[in-house]
Amino acid sequence: MNTRIIASTAFAAFATATLLGASLPAAADAEHRAKALEIIKRDFQPRGQAGVDRLAEDGLQAICNRTGNKPPEYIAKQMEADQLAAIKFPADGKLVGDWKEGEKIAQSGRGFTWTDNPGLPVGGNCYNCHQISPKELSFGTIGPSLYQYGKLRGNGAEVQKYTYSKIWNAKGFNLCSEMPRFGHVGALTEQQVKHLVALLLDPESPVNK
Repeated sequence: MNTRIIASTAFAAFATATLLGASLPAAADAEHRAKALEIIKRDFQPRGQAGVDRLAEDGLQAICNRTGNKPPEYIAKQMEADQLAAIKFPADGKLVGDWKEGEKIAQSGRGFTWTDNPGLPVGGNCYNCHQISPKELSFGTIGPSLYQYGKLRGNGAEVQKYTYSKIWNAKGFNLCSEMPRFGHVGALTEQQVKHLVALLLDPESPVNK
Protein backbone atom coordinates (compact mmCIF):
# COMPACT_ATOMS: atom_id res chain seq x y z
CA MET A 1 0.00 0.00 0.00
CA ASN A 2 1.18 3.58 -0.72
CA THR A 3 2.98 5.03 2.32
CA ARG A 4 1.00 8.28 1.92
CA ILE A 5 -2.25 6.33 2.20
CA ILE A 6 -0.95 4.45 5.25
CA ALA A 7 0.01 7.73 6.90
CA SER A 8 -3.39 9.22 6.04
CA THR A 9 -5.19 6.21 7.53
CA ALA A 10 -3.13 6.47 10.71
CA PHE A 11 -3.81 10.20 10.91
CA ALA A 12 -7.54 9.58 10.46
CA ALA A 13 -7.53 7.07 13.30
CA PHE A 14 -5.63 9.49 15.55
CA ALA A 15 -7.92 12.40 14.64
CA THR A 16 -11.04 10.33 15.26
CA ALA A 17 -9.78 9.22 18.66
CA THR A 18 -8.87 12.81 19.53
CA LEU A 19 -12.28 14.13 18.52
CA LEU A 20 -14.07 11.41 20.45
CA GLY A 21 -11.95 12.09 23.51
CA ALA A 22 -12.77 15.79 23.32
CA SER A 23 -16.52 15.20 23.02
CA LEU A 24 -18.40 16.03 26.22
CA PRO A 25 -21.34 13.65 25.68
CA ALA A 26 -18.99 10.86 24.57
CA ALA A 27 -20.65 8.15 26.69
CA ALA A 28 -24.15 9.00 25.47
CA ASP A 29 -22.89 9.27 21.90
CA ALA A 30 -21.23 5.86 22.10
CA GLU A 31 -24.41 4.32 23.53
CA HIS A 32 -26.55 5.76 20.72
CA ARG A 33 -24.12 4.56 18.07
CA ALA A 34 -24.02 1.10 19.59
CA LYS A 35 -27.82 0.89 19.50
CA ALA A 36 -27.89 2.16 15.91
CA LEU A 37 -25.33 -0.46 14.84
CA GLU A 38 -27.35 -3.14 16.57
CA ILE A 39 -30.46 -2.17 14.59
CA ILE A 40 -28.50 -1.96 11.34
CA LYS A 41 -26.95 -5.40 11.82
CA ARG A 42 -30.37 -6.82 12.63
CA ASP A 43 -32.27 -5.27 9.73
CA PHE A 44 -29.69 -5.14 6.91
CA GLN A 45 -28.79 -8.47 5.36
CA PRO A 46 -26.25 -9.15 2.59
CA ARG A 47 -27.81 -9.87 -0.78
CA GLY A 48 -25.77 -10.52 -3.90
CA GLN A 49 -22.98 -7.99 -4.24
CA ALA A 50 -24.55 -5.69 -1.64
CA GLY A 51 -22.75 -6.75 1.53
CA VAL A 52 -23.08 -5.29 5.02
CA ASP A 53 -19.47 -4.11 4.73
CA ARG A 54 -20.95 -1.08 2.94
CA LEU A 55 -22.29 0.12 6.26
CA ALA A 56 -18.78 0.47 7.69
CA GLU A 57 -17.32 3.99 7.76
CA ASP A 58 -13.67 4.65 7.03
CA GLY A 59 -11.56 7.02 9.10
CA LEU A 60 -12.34 10.03 6.93
CA GLN A 61 -16.08 9.52 7.08
CA ALA A 62 -15.91 8.89 10.81
CA ILE A 63 -14.34 12.32 11.32
CA CYS A 64 -17.07 14.01 9.29
CA ASN A 65 -19.83 12.06 11.02
CA ARG A 66 -18.58 12.90 14.50
CA THR A 67 -18.11 16.60 13.86
CA GLY A 68 -21.34 17.33 11.99
CA ASN A 69 -19.25 17.73 8.80
CA LYS A 70 -17.22 20.50 10.48
CA PRO A 71 -13.89 18.99 11.52
CA PRO A 72 -11.12 21.22 12.91
CA GLU A 73 -9.35 23.02 10.06
CA TYR A 74 -5.95 21.48 10.75
CA ILE A 75 -7.43 17.99 10.43
CA ALA A 76 -9.44 18.84 7.30
CA LYS A 77 -6.48 20.44 5.50
CA GLN A 78 -4.13 17.53 6.25
CA MET A 79 -6.60 14.91 5.09
CA GLU A 80 -7.66 16.88 2.00
CA ALA A 81 -4.00 17.03 0.98
CA ASP A 82 -3.72 13.26 1.45
CA GLN A 83 -6.83 12.64 -0.63
CA LEU A 84 -5.49 14.84 -3.45
CA ALA A 85 -2.11 13.11 -3.37
CA ALA A 86 -3.79 9.73 -3.83
CA ILE A 87 -5.65 10.66 -7.04
CA LYS A 88 -4.68 8.37 -9.91
CA PHE A 89 -4.23 10.16 -13.22
CA PRO A 90 -4.26 8.35 -16.61
CA ALA A 91 -0.89 7.02 -17.74
CA ASP A 92 -1.45 8.46 -21.23
CA GLY A 93 -1.87 11.96 -19.77
CA LYS A 94 -5.23 12.44 -21.51
CA LEU A 95 -8.02 13.64 -19.23
CA VAL A 96 -10.84 14.21 -21.74
CA GLY A 97 -12.89 11.49 -23.40
CA ASP A 98 -16.15 11.46 -25.39
CA TRP A 99 -18.90 13.78 -24.15
CA LYS A 100 -21.63 11.60 -25.65
CA GLU A 101 -20.46 8.67 -23.53
CA GLY A 102 -20.25 11.06 -20.59
CA GLU A 103 -23.92 11.97 -20.98
CA LYS A 104 -24.86 8.28 -20.86
CA ILE A 105 -22.87 7.84 -17.66
CA ALA A 106 -24.39 10.98 -16.12
CA GLN A 107 -27.90 9.71 -16.92
CA SER A 108 -27.33 6.19 -15.60
CA GLY A 109 -27.98 5.33 -11.98
CA ARG A 110 -27.50 1.58 -12.36
CA GLY A 111 -24.93 -0.52 -10.60
CA PHE A 112 -23.91 -1.80 -7.16
CA THR A 113 -27.42 -2.94 -6.15
CA TRP A 114 -27.94 -6.58 -5.22
CA THR A 115 -29.86 -7.18 -8.46
CA ASP A 116 -27.07 -5.79 -10.68
CA ASN A 117 -24.43 -7.96 -12.29
CA PRO A 118 -21.11 -7.18 -10.57
CA GLY A 119 -19.38 -7.20 -13.96
CA LEU A 120 -21.53 -4.48 -15.52
CA PRO A 121 -20.34 -0.84 -15.73
CA VAL A 122 -21.69 1.46 -13.03
CA GLY A 123 -23.41 4.76 -13.81
CA GLY A 124 -22.56 8.12 -12.29
CA ASN A 125 -26.15 9.18 -11.60
CA CYS A 126 -24.90 12.78 -11.87
CA TYR A 127 -28.33 14.30 -12.59
CA ASN A 128 -29.46 13.10 -9.20
CA CYS A 129 -27.54 16.03 -7.68
CA HIS A 130 -26.71 18.44 -10.52
CA GLN A 131 -28.23 20.33 -13.40
CA ILE A 132 -26.03 19.51 -16.38
CA SER A 133 -27.43 19.50 -19.92
CA PRO A 134 -30.33 21.92 -20.52
CA LYS A 135 -32.16 19.15 -22.41
CA GLU A 136 -32.70 17.24 -19.17
CA LEU A 137 -35.56 18.76 -17.18
CA SER A 138 -35.31 16.45 -14.18
CA PHE A 139 -32.31 17.01 -11.93
CA GLY A 140 -31.36 17.37 -8.29
CA THR A 141 -30.13 20.46 -6.50
CA ILE A 142 -27.94 18.98 -3.77
CA GLY A 143 -24.93 19.97 -5.86
CA PRO A 144 -24.36 23.17 -7.86
CA SER A 145 -25.56 23.60 -11.44
CA LEU A 146 -22.95 22.45 -13.95
CA TYR A 147 -24.69 24.00 -16.96
CA GLN A 148 -22.17 25.91 -19.10
CA TYR A 149 -19.38 24.61 -16.85
CA GLY A 150 -16.76 24.64 -19.60
CA LYS A 151 -18.04 27.80 -21.23
CA LEU A 152 -17.50 29.69 -17.98
CA ARG A 153 -14.19 28.11 -17.02
CA GLY A 154 -12.56 27.21 -20.32
CA ASN A 155 -11.13 23.79 -21.11
CA GLY A 156 -7.39 24.26 -20.61
CA ALA A 157 -5.00 21.84 -18.91
CA GLU A 158 -5.54 23.18 -15.38
CA VAL A 159 -9.32 23.06 -15.66
CA GLN A 160 -9.11 19.53 -17.06
CA LYS A 161 -6.95 18.43 -14.12
CA TYR A 162 -9.23 20.08 -11.57
CA THR A 163 -12.39 18.59 -13.10
CA TYR A 164 -10.90 15.10 -13.36
CA SER A 165 -9.66 15.33 -9.76
CA LYS A 166 -13.00 16.59 -8.44
CA ILE A 167 -14.88 13.70 -10.03
CA TRP A 168 -12.23 11.17 -8.93
CA ASN A 169 -12.25 12.33 -5.31
CA ALA A 170 -14.16 15.46 -4.30
CA LYS A 171 -12.99 15.07 -0.71
CA GLY A 172 -9.58 16.28 -1.82
CA PHE A 173 -11.16 19.74 -2.08
CA ASN A 174 -13.75 19.55 0.69
CA LEU A 175 -13.19 16.80 3.24
CA CYS A 176 -16.84 16.36 4.11
CA SER A 177 -18.23 16.88 0.61
CA GLU A 178 -21.42 14.94 -0.06
CA MET A 179 -20.13 14.03 -3.52
CA PRO A 180 -19.07 10.37 -3.80
CA ARG A 181 -15.38 9.54 -4.30
CA PHE A 182 -16.15 7.97 -7.66
CA GLY A 183 -12.66 7.02 -8.77
CA HIS A 184 -11.13 6.59 -5.33
CA VAL A 185 -13.59 3.86 -4.34
CA GLY A 186 -13.66 2.23 -7.77
CA ALA A 187 -17.24 3.20 -8.59
CA LEU A 188 -16.20 4.70 -11.94
CA THR A 189 -13.28 3.70 -14.11
CA GLU A 190 -10.57 6.00 -15.38
CA GLN A 191 -12.19 6.04 -18.83
CA GLN A 192 -15.62 6.84 -17.42
CA VAL A 193 -14.20 9.81 -15.52
CA LYS A 194 -12.58 11.03 -18.76
CA HIS A 195 -15.96 10.88 -20.49
CA LEU A 196 -17.57 12.94 -17.72
CA VAL A 197 -14.79 15.52 -18.00
CA ALA A 198 -15.60 15.75 -21.72
CA LEU A 199 -19.30 16.22 -20.98
CA LEU A 200 -18.45 19.22 -18.81
CA LEU A 201 -15.67 20.77 -20.92
CA ASP A 202 -16.09 19.90 -24.59
CA PRO A 203 -17.35 22.95 -26.54
CA GLU A 204 -19.56 20.60 -28.56
CA SER A 205 -21.26 19.23 -25.48
CA PRO A 206 -24.81 20.53 -24.94
CA VAL A 207 -23.60 21.63 -21.50
CA ASN A 208 -21.67 24.46 -23.14
CA LYS A 209 -24.06 25.50 -25.88
